[in-house]
Amino acid sequence: KVGWYNAILQPGFHLPYPDDTLAFVVLSTPSMFDKALKPFVNKERLKIIRDPVDQCVSHHLSRVKEKFPDQKVDVIFDYEILPSRKPKFLAQTAAHVAGAAYYYQRKDVKLDPWEKKKIYGVCIHPKYGGWFAIRGLLLFPDIQVPFLEQSAPVDCVSTEEKRIELLELFNFHWQDGRYRDIIEVKERYSEEQKAYFATPPAERFRLLGLTQ
Repeated sequence: KVGWYNAILQPGFHLPYPDDTLAFVVLSTPSMFDKALKPFVNKERLKIIRDPVDQCVSHHLSRVKEKFPDQKVDVIFDYEILPSRKPKFLAQTAAHVAGAAYYYQRKDVKLDPWEKKKIYGVCIHPKYGGWFAIRGLLLFPDIQVPFLEQSAPVDCVSTEEKRIELLELFNFHWQDGRYRDIIEVKERYSEEQKAYFATPPAERFRLLGLTQ
């Protein structure tokens, strides 16, 4: 429910819907690269003019909207920002309140070793660890769900030591991706997918055989 999200954020980040409004957080799993992105690129090769992943996600979520012709469906993508430069929604907070992935933050560590350093939080999925992405939010403004019960996300990094290790790896060594394997995972990105996301965005077109 939108109210779960709004309840833990400053008013400047609130979503402008009633508290009982139904929303879905959309995640992409490791198999998205082969099952969605590559077929999309092959089919839409000439129409890809911005980030291929963003366009692929937009394409699939527009198809979801088509499945609900009688419903108003609002979509917010993870990359969208407001004129103030703030994101339109805080993806990791949304994933946490929806029970999709646990958002580990500095406040989840009792004995904080970082003093004045800025420490960013990170979501970990119980099945995919850090090998997933939060892609967007689907909102159904005309559907109110007052009786929907909130499910807590799975706390899969439950010890103090592991949480410190996770935040250390994410904040200071994020490029090597070790934070993604903080737990035993069921599936991770393929070598091809790792190479794609490790490549600067401007050069990714070439990897997919596209000319920019």
